[in-house]
Amino acid sequence: MTAADLGRGIARGEIGPVALCETYLGAIQAHPDRERIYSAVTADRALAEARGAEQRAAAGMRRGPLDGVPVSWKDLFDSTGTPTEAGSKLLAGRVPDHDARVLETATRAGLVCLGKTHMSELAFSGLGLNPMAATPPNRHGAGLAPGGSSSGAAVSVALGLAACGIGSDTGGSVRVPSAWNDLVGLKTTAGRLPLDGVVPLCERFDTVGPLARSVEDCALVLAALEGGRVADLGGATPKGLRLAALQTVVFDDIRETPEKAWNESVARLRDAGAEVVEMDAPEVAEALPLSGNLFTAEAYGIWAETIEAAPDKMFAPILERFRGGRDVTAASYVAAWRRLEVLRQAWHARATGFDAVLMPSAPNLPPDCARLLNDGDYYVTENLLTLRNTRVANLMGLPAITLPTGTPSCGLMLCGRPNDEEALLRVASAAEMALR
Repeated sequence: MTAADLGRGIARGEIGPVALCETYLGAIQAHPDRERIYSAVTADRALAEARGAEQRAAAGMRRGPLDGVPVSWKDLFDSTGTPTEAGSKLLAGRVPDHDARVLETATRAGLVCLGKTHMSELAFSGLGLNPMAATPPNRHGAGLAPGGSSSGAAVSVALGLAACGIGSDTGGSVRVPSAWNDLVGLKTTAGRLPLDGVVPLCERFDTVGPLARSVEDCALVLAALEGGRVADLGGATPKGLRLAALQTVVFDDIRETPEKAWNESVARLRDAGAEVVEMDAPEVAEALPLSGNLFTAEAYGIWAETIEAAPDKMFAPILERFRGGRDVTAASYVAAWRRLEVLRQAWHARATGFDAVLMPSAPNLPPDCARLLNDGDYYVTENLLTLRNTRVANLMGLPAITLPTGTPSCGLMLCGRPNDEEALLRVASAAEMALR
């Protein structure tokens, strides 16, 4: 069942929040890979929150459509009294005394916190491989990379160990694991949701977003995370949509299966009445190389002191990626940001008139974890390829959402207008109908 379905069941009195919470906690406890998926299970907190939700439901005082629905949280959201280590031995034993602001807000909306999920080390990998803490299993095979950095968040939902997962996305970290585990994943506009109490990677790019079973779930969770109104998805239809299919860069080196899934998805959208127009955007080709300086410089600037105090506690490829920002000059960083702002304006002018811009969520399939560990060149090429398409939205400052295509581990990504997640969710709901 989707999170929305569970919420409706609670509202009708057909589902008890306590029994529902106990069901999820039991499923987590019984799962053979639970310690690879959850870094901490907060059973006492979850049951206390579920009891509160049950009392409110009985009194007709539910706080919202997801009041009493159990969710998981990526291990970079501070939670009171629970270790929050961001998948890194550098933060071992870090126990915050306050919840992250989005967790506070979601708790007030009645969401039940099941616990914390494993992630890529300090969120700096799109593969989800983490030999320093744990690598969650991909739903399609325990030896396949789950996608990162919100790896455990995705797997917790895909394997029925949470109704929804809350993750973060700096360069693709919600959308890649969602795509590789056949989920819907929403990357919000940078700045839309507060980052107070969220362990940072690159604060100018970091965003918070849900990994879920449906577009409706993403809309409901977004509203719960910010204490706002739910996007209106009623009457959404693919008929009449005007969609741009980005051609620049995003098909370079694409693998056969994702390309086939893309072609089939576009055909379904057209059959359902949407207009899909090919679009070239040279600003994307210019922006992507800038991300090397922008991401690594900020990440190393935030973490350099902590990293260099104990570099042996890091997985070597992640350490190397952070250190890539060590020699970026202030002048080149400022120049890159100034140029990126110009390129963003070019994108916005080009995308005006389209309801969304489409592209494959990832041009590759989940790679083999053993090979990633033993072949350094393969690790680098797959990590960069994995995050290439998703980075387009981060660099252009856009909200974006990935939808399952029906082909395992292949997603269709839709990019919208900055701070207009409501419109994007409505378009995505319409596309979701066409892709079923």
